[in-house]
Amino acid sequence: MAQQHLEPTDATAGAATAEALAGYLRAQATEFLRALRQHRENGGAAAGGSEASVDAARALRRSARRISASLHTFRPLLDPEWSERIRPELAWLSGTLALEHAYEARLERLLLALHRLSGAMVPMQADLAAGSRAAGAAPGPQKAAPANAASAHPGTPTPDRGNLTVGAAKAGALLDRQLTLARTRAHSTALQALGSSRFHAVADNIAVLASEVPLAQTPAPTDLHPLAAAAEDRLKDAVTALPLVTAGHPYNAEALIHGLSPDPSPHPQDAPWHQVRLLLRLHRYAREVLHNAEMDAEIVDVRLLAAGEALDRHRDASEAAAAAAQAARTPRIAPATAYALGVLHADQRHEVEAARFAFQQAWQKETVSTP
Repeated sequence: MAQQHLEPTDATAGAATAEALAGYLRAQATEFLRALRQHRENGGAAAGGSEASVDAARALRRSARRISASLHTFRPLLDPEWSERIRPELAWLSGTLALEHAYEARLERLLLALHRLSGAMVPMQADLAAGSRAAGAAPGPQKAAPANAASAHPGTPTPDRGNLTVGAAKAGALLDRQLTLARTRAHSTALQALGSSRFHAVADNIAVLASEVPLAQTPAPTDLHPLAAAAEDRLKDAVTALPLVTAGHPYNAEALIHGLSPDPSPHPQDAPWHQVRLLLRLHRYAREVLHNAEMDAEIVDVRLLAAGEALDRHRDASEAAAAAAQAARTPRIAPATAYALGVLHADQRHEVEAARFAFQQAWQKETVSTP
């Protein structure tokens, strides 16, 4: 039986008014406050706390993103002064809370890639970090024999150090030090942010939003569909501007040439893809607002879901490649370590290209929605 196709941004769909937007914002504000209460009860900042604390921090970020996105997409319906004041604060909060998890996930991604590239069996994350730290420890009598054994047989993985070659093990140790330090700093920043007067002002605004949504006082369009359709059009225009022809090929020489340059600035090809990822998120959240107004059952667009997952992988791989390149610029590292980091950088740039190809394949499929 064919699945029913429902498109929430269809202008012929049922009415969705400013009151529907207000209901969605109140619901998200309530979720934010519930997550904040759980977060305080479990006493953790982000990924460094308990599992319940991690879930609460994730829920805080999720609600903050949805509120911020809705304020952006449907801003003509809302009080402009209030909306423009709170939206940057929500972006600050969600970005600050996301950093610690991002560094943790980046380190795990890079260590797993090092093991894969070394031909080693994939261990657990704790073993990855422990092995890389052991490889980076100060040399002593116990470390001399394994290092010499690896030098004598460069093609044979060593049992200690997580079956990594010496260069890859030292690269993993360097990445572990740098990204663990960054994660620790992000954890401290999140703790400071959640205890700051700035955060308390955001929480106060969300508490008010949970009961009263400041809608625009001047006459404004009340139908949500044109504004949601405009968000979809911005996404389509941005996708059209992407170099999808390049994304259809497995090798992108221009990207490799730039990636091997000494310039530490972000990769110029990545920016438009990151922008499409943000626009896709805005489009998805606009669909959620309309879905709440019009539908009883949740509608999942598998095309958008696959495209979003590809863009998430693209973001993760590009940032991991940048971290590998940054580590390779560390002064006075051994040539074997620099070589391993260069191979790791190239591997992650290959993952970037694979994610672009996956996005192209998902985006060009016919839209199918499932109840």
